[in-house]
Amino acid sequence: MRTPTSRVCALATALLLSSDAVAALDVFTCEPEWAALTSELAGDKANIYSATTAYQDPHYIQARPSLISKARRADLLVCTGAGLEEGWLPVLLGRSGNAAIQPGRSGSLFAHEFVDMIEVPTELDRSHGHVHADGNPHFHVDPRRMLVVAEQISDRLQQLDSENAAFYLEKFTDFSAGWQRSIADWEQRAGELDGKKVISHHRYWAYLSDWLGFEIVAELEPVPGVQPSVAHLSSLKETYAEQAEMIIRVSYSEPRAADWLASRTGLPVAKLPSTVDFQAGQTLEQWYDALISAMMP
Repeated sequence: MRTPTSRVCALATALLLSSDAVAALDVFTCEPEWAALTSELAGDKANIYSATTAYQDPHYIQARPSLISKARRADLLVCTGAGLEEGWLPVLLGRSGNAAIQPGRSGSLFAHEFVDMIEVPTELDRSHGHVHADGNPHFHVDPRRMLVVAEQISDRLQQLDSENAAFYLEKFTDFSAGWQRSIADWEQRAGELDGKKVISHHRYWAYLSDWLGFEIVAELEPVPGVQPSVAHLSSLKETYAEQAEMIIRVSYSEPRAADWLASRTGLPVAKLPSTVDFQAGQTLEQWYDALISAMMP
């Protein structure tokens, strides 16, 4: 039989645990890379949800009721921005009714606002295909830019949950030190990719090229978002068969174009994982390891 003292202690413990559970931040992320990054920085102080998986193209998502429900309860929204989610995020935000995560509020963070963007178009024209006015949005494939975003996410966590600010700051400090060591290791492992000429399915890997120094000499897509014709692929075969060393494609893309060109040129095809598989428990470091391994001979 419990004594009165033990019952009081048990009740106090239950109330403390309940308080901690309520105090946890709810973070809604648009892509798995931001879910994984925020998880590294927030630890057990946040409940983190990703609207998309590593097997989806984040351009083409529907604002489903389940997503709206998650957004309605969020304290912080972390998304790529740069137009990547323009087809569904505005609808989601509007239907959520959550004022805290609307653009411009402290609970809204768009990563593209803090990084050096590349491939910013000088003019917008439908004939150029699916281009983004703010630049190429796939900067998460460059861990150097991820570190910049990590600091911004940490600052926002400290702002929204000031009682745990010291915890978040310590987590970021530890993450930053380890991340910079990992970047140096990845660069050493991928050294032989520097100067290598590749054909890419889409401009998805431009930041990876910028980081590791390989050259994207052509794309399978004639313009972004447009599937290649046989005529276009035949032109690539004639022009680049001798100079290119590899074809790379994003894991969720349709493989037929890459396979067609590979079968007629003998070039190897590397299927690169688009992002971290957060739902399966993969870490960002594990994903970058897999990304580099997929490109190595």
